[in-house]
Amino acid sequence: MNKTSMEKLGYNEFYKDEFIEIAAKESGMIPGRVSAVHRERYQVITEYGESWATLKGSIFYNNHESVIYPTTGDFVAVRNNPVGEDIIYGVLKRKSEFSRMDSFNRTKQVVAANFDYVLILSSMNEDFNIKRLDRYIVSAWESGAEPVVVLTKSDISDELSMYIDAVESNSPGVQVFPVSSVTGDGIAILKDYLRKESTLVLLGSSGVGKSSLLNALAEDEVMKVNTIREDDAKGKHTTTHRQLIVLDDGTMVIDTPGMRELELWSSDTGMEEAFHDIETISERCRFRDCGHNDEPGCAIRDSLQSGELTNSRWENYLKLKKESEYARAKEEKSAKVQKKAQEKKFGKMQKEYKKNRGIY
Repeated sequence: MNKTSMEKLGYNEFYKDEFIEIAAKESGMIPGRVSAVHRERYQVITEYGESWATLKGSIFYNNHESVIYPTTGDFVAVRNNPVGEDIIYGVLKRKSEFSRMDSFNRTKQVVAANFDYVLILSSMNEDFNIKRLDRYIVSAWESGAEPVVVLTKSDISDELSMYIDAVESNSPGVQVFPVSSVTGDGIAILKDYLRKESTLVLLGSSGVGKSSLLNALAEDEVMKVNTIREDDAKGKHTTTHRQLIVLDDGTMVIDTPGMRELELWSSDTGMEEAFHDIETISERCRFRDCGHNDEPGCAIRDSLQSGELTNSRWENYLKLKKESEYARAKEEKSAKVQKKAQEKKFGKMQKEYKKNRGIY
């Protein structure tokens, strides 16, 4: 790679100011982009090419309450090591990030960072689930990027219009593209819509065709493809870890393992965007604090009775809103714990400072 390659990877003025701050404190810093994460080892692309990297221990492991760990797509400050692993000294601020609730630790998990589009894939078969799509769309809007729904396997679907209408009527403001990675139908239209040299994130359940779509976008077999089970239309995990792949046309794609469940992290903005129709209806309620139950002049209840709003969409909205509020409470609690830990550490540092200088 030559010296201009980082710009081709999306490195621009948005990230440079923070990099300069880190470089002013540490000598030998160069920018890099994380292409994959393998537990505590990272694959990083710099001006010298792709290499393995580890974290600077004194920076990342001494203050675990507030440190931000790298994820796929992150831009980082790196010290190159020509005879071994590079060292990551800091994660630069993120333009966008896709997060979810870690179901095991019940904490925020950042899946990918610094992308322009979230391509949400759904097969046009028995695995199609509009409520699951709502989850992805909420998280995509919350990420700060644009969600795009890609309906795959159009070559084997006899009800193309039904699937398109279902998504368009349920998800106002979201572009929908039916494609076939086998025949190539719809791929050119999708590529024309996406901005050149942008970063995409592919999301969806196992078997929806993420690897096949990636191969179609690349016009090459860059990922292995598995078949789906015929009995339930579900697939196996082809992708085993999140990985950033640079295509020949400059497009960068972050491929992710299939997710059967996506538990929301705090998603206030995402809820407002994904359910903008419900937010607009609720503004017509007579009372600003309407609980949408038995209050007179409730526009939500009137819309449910008239059919303007379906019971299914309203119930899914309530479910996801409750989930998001729970996540926000977890986030606020985590912030308080972090602040308390930082205050305790600062107090300890002050005490040590006074002790060393004989101040009592």
